[in-house]
Amino acid sequence: MTDSIVAGRPTAATHAPGRLRVYARLGKLDVYDYYLGIFLALTAALFPLDGFTARKALVLALFLAGEVAVLMAMVALDDVTGFRDGSDLANYGPDNPLRGKARKPLVAGALTVPQALRFAWTCAVAGALLWTAACALAPHRPLWALLAAGALLAVSLQYSYGLKISYHGFQEAFLVALGAVLVIVPYGLLTGEFAGFVMVQAVLFGFGPLMFGVYSNTNDVEGDRAVGRPTVAALVSERGNAVFIGALSATEFLIGALASLTGAAPSWFVLLMLPATALRARQYLTGFVRGDIMTARRTGFTVHRLAVVLMTAANLLVGWEATR
Repeated sequence: MTDSIVAGRPTAATHAPGRLRVYARLGKLDVYDYYLGIFLALTAALFPLDGFTARKALVLALFLAGEVAVLMAMVALDDVTGFRDGSDLANYGPDNPLRGKARKPLVAGALTVPQALRFAWTCAVAGALLWTAACALAPHRPLWALLAAGALLAVSLQYSYGLKISYHGFQEAFLVALGAVLVIVPYGLLTGEFAGFVMVQAVLFGFGPLMFGVYSNTNDVEGDRAVGRPTVAALVSERGNAVFIGALSATEFLIGALASLTGAAPSWFVLLMLPATALRARQYLTGFVRGDIMTARRTGFTVHRLAVVLMTAANLLVGWEATR
């Protein structure tokens, strides 16, 4: 326990300005990678430039603010469940020095469960209102986009809380869907269209959270097994998990390659993405050949950010070519 904690409850010290930092850690605001999809939606819908109005910019801003709120609610509820079932105490405790417990305010004793729950539900309401405003203001409201946004909101709040979807074997699939929806929905609100190339990017964007998520699960396997959270890492052998993550890495490359071959993406797209592919291979070697899972996890963030930069460049090239 820290000096500011007495009997497991925050004292007046946690009412200082540092309280905002504690809530920021609870909401994982430093992990901004989920929010980078807005750049893909923006650049895919940007051209022609004279058609990108202030109204569209405001829709994107509202949607982005809403997704920040929704995801803060999701991860805060995940922390509440992880604290209650003991998995976070195992994964962030003294026996696991590679994971800093300051990132888990409940484990560190900086917040109580009621405080975390109030924060989570406040964020959830704010996210719902912001997404409603974005949809109301949007120049287009295709039914599929509205349904996808509503489903993501509902499922995010049940990911580790309530129905606890991630405790029933759907964690990996959800992470891909989460990233994909955060790209394709704002694009749909701006254009009213469902574009194949944007969907390819959306799925690849979803692979980002997946590919640092599975390395986290590899590190957290004992804690997840102890509470019955069925990640792939917890269900299979160490070798089986390595094969699974290797297959995911190959699948990510194949999505881009097949998109280029079939015309769903420009023919040069797979070549443009090769730097991210090479770094993904390095991530795998670091984690499963050198045995440094946490460094591999950190590499996953770099791969994701690089992929976003490359896909953003692809959208700008496609848009520029289309307006020549």
